[in-house]
Amino acid sequence: MKDYEALSRAHFNRQAAQYDRNTSVYYSGPAKLSCQDAAAFLRDKPYRRLLDVGCGTGHLLQLLARQRPAEYAGLDLAENMVAVARAKNIPGASFVQGTADRLPWEDGFFDVVCCIQSFHHYPYPDKAMAEALRVLRPGGLYLLSDTGVGGPAAWLDNHLLFRLMNSGDCHTESRRAVARRMEKNGFRVEGHWKIKGFVYTVAGRKP
Repeated sequence: MKDYEALSRAHFNRQAAQYDRNTSVYYSGPAKLSCQDAAAFLRDKPYRRLLDVGCGTGHLLQLLARQRPAEYAGLDLAENMVAVARAKNIPGASFVQGTADRLPWEDGFFDVVCCIQSFHHYPYPDKAMAEALRVLRPGGLYLLSDTGVGGPAAWLDNHLLFRLMNSGDCHTESRRAVARRMEKNGFRVEGHWKIKGFVYTVAGRKP
């Protein structure tokens, strides 16, 4: 059985140096769309502590730190991505290397948890959502933005296109499927919307 986590880590370590500059579909293009959407959504939302799971090069936290001071944390599987993010010296931000199914923070620590264009890479999607729920305070916000399709197109993306990129596993889901998964994992879904093309955001709350 393939170690999809190791494959994804190697893939994004290779991408890190040029990730911000290359805005194609398999680099930072969709992520930057999602980050802009998340920053706009969070502009008027109150929070003191925010975690970005799968933070990549720290683009979202850089946008948010320009909007307001807060305690920001970013976690990514790929150590080269973490190194690029740290080199940006984003005010109030710290970065760690780790996995979405084992977040190194205590229960109820964050007001907001974001997951931007990384969820479809996780071989453990329900564990990742359970961890996001655990580290959120009651009433905390979970903002997941990703790219996904359904039906035959999802099969092609999961079993052909993504694997041709040699970057591990992929389980693209529509925003409605992600909303259902959120509810199954204990969140109260507040809304979901299309950003552009197949890029979407789903917002949920911890009860």
